[in-house]
Amino acid sequence: MVALSLAQEISQLEADFCSALSDPTRILILYSLNERPLNVTELTGELDITQPTISRHLKILRERGLVHTIRQGSTITYHLADQRLIQALDLLRTVMRERLARRVSIMDEIKAEQSA
Repeated sequence: MVALSLAQEISQLEADFCSALSDPTRILILYSLNERPLNVTELTGELDITQPTISRHLKILRERGLVHTIRQGSTITYHLADQRLIQALDLLRTVMRERLARRVSIMDEIKAEQSA
């Protein structure tokens, strides 16, 4: 087995982290958990997604350390592991919104030039 350098290990952790954010359902789950801790049944109702699908996505989020659980009797409640996740997602949304606005602006300029 080849030993990874620290930089390679950190890059792999980043890639694993980002892969957890690569699915829209997982992002919706994170935003829901930002509002309050929820169990699978509550998430199923809130997001109108089947229980097996929610459970599969929660497993990935848990494995990547983005959520943690608290068991109370037979109920497992999911919590956001770090509030900064939402700040990071919001920052990404701001960047994407600005990129989209720039694209629209460019398209408007092209249309104006074609009309002239």
